[in-house]
Amino acid sequence: MFVGEKTDIFWAGLIILASASVTLFAIVWFNAVIVPYSRLDVEYQVPFIVGAVVFIIIGLYMITSGIRKKNNT
Repeated sequence: MFVGEKTDIFWAGLIILASASVTLFAIVWFNAVIVPYSRLDVEYQVPFIVGAVVFIIIGLYMITSGIRKKNNT
């Protein structure tokens, strides 16, 4: 899938993607475990969820654009 030379942009995108994925998983886990037993509102977490999704998209774009294709000529 990711054939070619991986540049620094690829690795930075991978780190951003991993961090945003962990953040989004933590938010989902928090809502599944803690929120049903307390009075915390999910509406306060919407900016964090949207931010994590945006950073996942940015990370995916950086990963795809951070691969230098091999020239076959």
